[in-house]
Amino acid sequence: MIIDLNCDMGEGFGPWPMGDDEAMLDIVSSANIACGFHAGDPSIMFRTAEIAKRKGVAIGAHPGFNDLHGFGRRAIRGDSPAEIERMVAYQIGAMQAVASLAGHKVTYVKAHGALNNMANEDEDLALAIARAVKGVDASLVNVCMPGLLMEKASEKVGVRVAREFFADRTYEDNGTLTSRRKPGSVLHDAEEAAERVLRAVQDKAVTSTSGKRIPLAFDTICVHGDEPSAVAMARTIRAKLEENGVVIKPFAAFLA
Repeated sequence: MIIDLNCDMGEGFGPWPMGDDEAMLDIVSSANIACGFHAGDPSIMFRTAEIAKRKGVAIGAHPGFNDLHGFGRRAIRGDSPAEIERMVAYQIGAMQAVASLAGHKVTYVKAHGALNNMANEDEDLALAIARAVKGVDASLVNVCMPGLLMEKASEKVGVRVAREFFADRTYEDNGTLTSRRKPGSVLHDAEEAAERVLRAVQDKAVTSTSGKRIPLAFDTICVHGDEPSAVAMARTIRAKLEENGVVIKPFAAFLA
């Protein structure tokens, strides 16, 4: 059994760091790099891509809302689908350019935070993101939550997808993530998260907050890099998977 382990990173800004990207890049197989809107800047983007290249980690563009103050986790409404499409394309292109300078190549896109959540509730927004991915580079893979609007929009537009499971987040009955505003929506115990991930990989399912079993077929597992426990959690999850015969590789190595 082969699975990808991805992490959101490059999410500092100027002199302000966010997470331990250097340590995380020793653990994960794919790095979702912020493109300067919700976090990141050209130097951080370059440095993250350069280290990922050296360590054999795949990289993807991680576009979000233009919301440094809110870290891209605030719902911003009012932009038309065409404006969202251009905003996402702009960020992908910026990441591609900086990655090229670092000698690496962007192979996928994963929408960040509120942008991703809203796209799974709004078909026009999901289609705008999918069109942006295809319009910039039709070979790019769009990382999506399985069974939701982003995956369906990508398939409609003709963009390949990698389906994602979140290691440190709880799920609602409809397969969406529990809002961060609700207590317990983010898991902080590394062992608990690792056991949950292993069960999800083996069973191809996750149990929602209400106890409902939700079937999930996925190619990649997300661990967030901005929590204080992030590195320990990612290390524990990887060890738990490998102890049980799961091989960690970038999804491009096995995705059909």
